[in-house]
Amino acid sequence: MYRLLLLCCLFLLDTGQLHGQQLPYWPQGTGPQSRFFSQGKDIPQSWSVVRKQNIRWRKQLSETGQSTVVTWGKRIFFTTMEDVDQDSSLGQNIVAYCCDASTGKTLWTRVIQADHPLRLSGCFSDSSAPPPVTDGKQVVFFNASGTVSCFDLEGNPAWSRKLMAVGRSQPFLLAGRVIFTHQTYMPDGKGHFSHEHKDAPLSQWTQLHALNIKTGKSIWKSRCGVNMGSVPLPHRLESGREVIFVGRGGGHSPPEKPEGISMIDASNGETIWTLPLPGFMSTMSYHCAGSSVLVFHDDKHLWVDTATGKITRQVSFLNNVSVRRHSDQGWSTGPETLPPPKKKRAIIQQSNVLAGKYHYFRSYTRPYLGRIHVDQGSVQYLQLPVQLKREPGDSKDYLLWDSTGMSPAVVASLKKSARKPPKVLPIQQWCFVPNEMKNSRGYMVMGDARSRGNGWGHHASQVPTVSGKLLFVPVMNGTVYVIAADAATFDERAIMSINDLGPVGKSFNRASLSFSGDAIFAHTIGEVICIGN
Repeated sequence: MYRLLLLCCLFLLDTGQLHGQQLPYWPQGTGPQSRFFSQGKDIPQSWSVVRKQNIRWRKQLSETGQSTVVTWGKRIFFTTMEDVDQDSSLGQNIVAYCCDASTGKTLWTRVIQADHPLRLSGCFSDSSAPPPVTDGKQVVFFNASGTVSCFDLEGNPAWSRKLMAVGRSQPFLLAGRVIFTHQTYMPDGKGHFSHEHKDAPLSQWTQLHALNIKTGKSIWKSRCGVNMGSVPLPHRLESGREVIFVGRGGGHSPPEKPEGISMIDASNGETIWTLPLPGFMSTMSYHCAGSSVLVFHDDKHLWVDTATGKITRQVSFLNNVSVRRHSDQGWSTGPETLPPPKKKRAIIQQSNVLAGKYHYFRSYTRPYLGRIHVDQGSVQYLQLPVQLKREPGDSKDYLLWDSTGMSPAVVASLKKSARKPPKVLPIQQWCFVPNEMKNSRGYMVMGDARSRGNGWGHHASQVPTVSGKLLFVPVMNGTVYVIAADAATFDERAIMSINDLGPVGKSFNRASLSFSGDAIFAHTIGEVICIGN
């Protein structure tokens, strides 16, 4: 029976019939249908690493890593950085892991070398960040420092190419092709992408790149450029045509023009239509609801017709919106106008996901989870605590709602360490303690001090994932919120649980949660964790 199921899944992947079908595994970072969604069954909605509740196993990793755990059958795949033997800020080689899904035991590892160092444990990405992709026969790993390598499931090499996948990219498989965002200009010697490429020619634009998964040979590159923070997703139109939505525009003066979104043909990379959006901040994932692709731009949520590329509807998700707030006196609901977006940033980068009839996202300036009803256009926000703290032997949960709950010593330390000490700490620094950014062996592995932040404000979020009717929202400090995605009333009752991935300050993570059977997989700076009843 298992062999028959496996063959059926391989057929669906190889023939491009992934959409509309539900695989039992999580074969890529975007999930089995490239929707960050699985049907889900019997998975836990609450757990604690600190208290050892609903934890099947924990695998200590010798080095930091950021990739979402990919699953197929009885195997899981992920990547870490290659071991360092001292405090380090840069890295370029990664380690590809294949492990037993039921125990975490390592089945094999392979070192994938590359030429362009990036900052370790970055709050936007690092060399290990892009998730692997597998079709059940091969597994492709991406070193964002400049190498793409493919192995069979026993670890035998199939092919390898010197190509630089964008660290924040989410590669996916479609019709036997591995499609990823290909970076053409390199970082500087400090692992940083400078602003000097603003006027780079078309030959240096970041583009989507499709490879044959069996041979590694190039099949097509997109004609239009793609911003390095954009998360393109494939969609099947009602006509049956496979398309991909991409975005351009963002920080670091990207050269790709014009700013806006495009729909491209997934069979050849040709541009079908382009919608210019001046000043567009493209750093989001692109989901479809019916015949519309959903887009955040400035202070507006846009519905863009997939047939014409025209805006058919828009609502403000900042002005006079409904907010369910928490205070010492309890909960209350009322209207609020959020601050205008700074540099067009109004949602935390890549924090959006479609769950049923709701387009969820996280506010850039407030500790709010927002959602927009894709049919009605209504906008609602729910305040969340920025961090959960649990201590061994203590059954109490400590929740930090704002900076007033912080230790004066922590506040003083954060202000002292700032280049320009702020009068008021920005939201990204509200915490019980900052992330210490040490690997499991005690070495500091951090190339960007902003990684010490709590996972709110300016960074690239893990994309939230959905299992059944539950929305899983992890943040960089190791706190994970589980939300009833279809809750009719968006209030505190929609918060099903708030969970930890380890002790505060020691659980930095940038990997989405993935699902396989009745298990949840998480990847932090020092561990891979299997969560299950």
